[in-house]
This record gives sequence, C-alpha cells and structure tokens, in this order.
Amino acid sequence: MNTALILAAVTALATTAGGFLALKSKDRLHIVLGLAAGLLLGLVAFDLLPEIFELNKNELFHAPAVSVAFIAGFILLHLIERALGSHEPSDSEYAHDHQHSHNLAGTVGALTMSGHVFLDGVALGIAFQVSNSLGIAIFVALLVHAFSDGLNTVSLLVKSGNWSRRAIWLLAVDAVMRIGGAAFGTYITISDPVLGVYLAAFAGMLIYLATSHILPEAHSKHSSKLTMLATFLGIIIMWLVVANLPHE
Repeated sequence: MNTALILAAVTALATTAGGFLALKSKDRLHIVLGLAAGLLLGLVAFDLLPEIFELNKNELFHAPAVSVAFIAGFILLHLIERALGSHEPSDSEYAHDHQHSHNLAGTVGALTMSGHVFLDGVALGIAFQVSNSLGIAIFVALLVHAFSDGLNTVSLLVKSGNWSRRAIWLLAVDAVMRIGGAAFGTYITISDPVLGVYLAAFAGMLIYLATSHILPEAHSKHSSKLTMLATFLGIIIMWLVVANLPHE
C-alpha cells in the first residue's frame, strides 16, 4: 500500500486521539498544545522553508515567489476562519458567549475546513514524490496539526453541549478527506517550482495554525512558564530531528 496513504490514515487517527485526550485530561492540555506549536514552528523553520526555497527560485515583483505564497497561505486561512468563526479557543470568551448561536456555523465551518484537510493530504502525497525526508517532515506537521485539532474541536463541542453523532460524523469526514487528498497528491505530477509555491502556501497555513490557533488555546486558561517551556522544547526537538534526517 502507498506510504502516503498509510501515513494519512495515521494522521486521521491522531485527530481521534486528540479528541480522546480532551475528554480524559483537563489540567495538562496547555502543555501538550505548547509543545505542538513548537514542533510546527520548528518544522517550518528548519525543514520546509529551506526545501521550498530550493524548489523555486523565481521572483514575483522583485520578491521571492515562495515568500508571496507563504504570506498568501497565512492570510487565506485567516480570512476563512474570520468568515466562518472557526477555531476559536475553547476557553475563550467568544467561544463561551456564542456557543449556541454558532452551532450551525461551526458545523458548516468544519465541513468547509475539510477542504483544507484535503489539501493537507495532497501536500503529503506530493512531498513523497520529492523525497522521503520531505514526506516525513510533512507527515510530522500533519500529525501535530491533526492531534491539536481533534483536541480543540472536542473540547469546544463538549463545552457547548454539542457533542453528538454529528461530531463523530465530522471526524469520519476528516479521515476520508486526508486519505483522499494523499491519494490525489501521490498520482499527480507537478513541476518543482509549482510544488515550491504550493508547499510555501501550506507552510504559511501551518504558521497561522501554530500562532493564531494552537498557542492562543494553550494560553487561554493556563498561561504559564511551563507552556512557554514546552513551546521552546518543541522547537529544539524539531531542530534536532531535522538535523538528523537523511536528506536526499
């Protein structure tokens, strides 16, 4: 079976694992999220960005094309989340005050974000076409993202009293979209410059998730030195992991 498809299935399981942790643990989630944010930041800085600049050296209006794509990915995800009201920290005032009026919007947002999940899978599939080391790096990013997403989503649904079969159905959609995206990414052929632009936009989305989603959630209730320490630890761990990955 294709490696990308297997790993995409693992990331889907990570979403469920994050949700399970949200149900079972209450007092240490901020540390886990702080670590997750650090891992994503380290991955983008030490692995994705150097690879992206190697894949595409073109310029757009005297700026690196991949830098423009990076900012575009960040802004695009920000606009989507502002429009749909999704990914509010589960302990934020907004999430608490609007939990009933935004139930439908939250479901629509989750379904819309499944398109983003599909693109995650595509990134995994095409990364393995470049090299195994890049594929593994993307897999780590998706694993961290999927885990924190499951943790936050379930926390919010439970808090709002909206935990139901619909939530389980949405998790199933998440799994199908990840695997479907990986299958699509495995069998399409694109040039290195186009791949560089795509991965740059993907990296921008990861930075947005780490800084505007995961870290605010980590500090929303239990802001502490341990949370910051976990973030720094995640960055250092990823630095060491990338330094020891075999590069092809």
